[in-house]
Amino acid sequence: MSKRALASGVAFVLACAVTVQAADNAPVPNFSSIEYGWVAQAPNFQIPPGGGPRHVTQHPNYPWKAPGRGEAPHWRVADLDNPILQPWAREALRKMNDKIIGGGTGYTRQVSCWPMGTPAFLLLPAQPLYFIQTPKEVTLIHQMDQQVRRVYMNVPHSKNVKQSWYGESVGHYEGDTLVVDTIGMNDQTWVDNFRTPHSDKLHVIERFRLINDGKNLEVRVHIEDPGAYTTAWDTMQRYDRADQQYLESVCAENNPLDHGDLDPMPEAKTPDF
Repeated sequence: MSKRALASGVAFVLACAVTVQAADNAPVPNFSSIEYGWVAQAPNFQIPPGGGPRHVTQHPNYPWKAPGRGEAPHWRVADLDNPILQPWAREALRKMNDKIIGGGTGYTRQVSCWPMGTPAFLLLPAQPLYFIQTPKEVTLIHQMDQQVRRVYMNVPHSKNVKQSWYGESVGHYEGDTLVVDTIGMNDQTWVDNFRTPHSDKLHVIERFRLINDGKNLEVRVHIEDPGAYTTAWDTMQRYDRADQQYLESVCAENNPLDHGDLDPMPEAKTPDF
């Protein structure tokens, strides 16, 4: 499919989306447009206001520098002193740290075209995120590799949730905020670009709202996972509005990177339908 055809198809869906209202008939925040998307401010989570347990951050002895900026890259090295980590999760990060400190690379997993899962979907860099909002469903489409999340509105979770890469997301509006509750994720993804692991007990609550007169999108994230963490913790991501229409971006075709030190590109051995 051509870039023009794909962009036109997304624009048609957006243009046909009906006006959405909350349960109390109040207008809801509008994140969707055929003219703009949202670009993450950073490929790492940001510290939210207030205190309390937080996400894994960069080790202070290894300040992070993104590759490709004319400097030798310093890959992500996790600070293992974070008290949220269960022993096995800390050990998994220690092994990754040892690889990086020993001279290995630390490319993020989307480079190899893997689904990012939730909440790491919020950390896809450089290319915009787009929304399609209808009364029954909110669809989040990232331009990078067309990764898609579906949020089913004003319904409870299924009684028996089948595990998947993005889990099952249900949502509702609270005033100016879209609240998304996600469970049922498999344990094959990481919650961030440090490769912090999680278990299949992961429960993520995201709160999307517009700030700065609609120039920015803020997502507050609350995470619970007794299988991987000692306590619930909070994090945040912010986006800048990007005035550009949706374009096609296929990861696996003509990928220029040498994948010798990366995850192999995903390949379906058997159909899943």
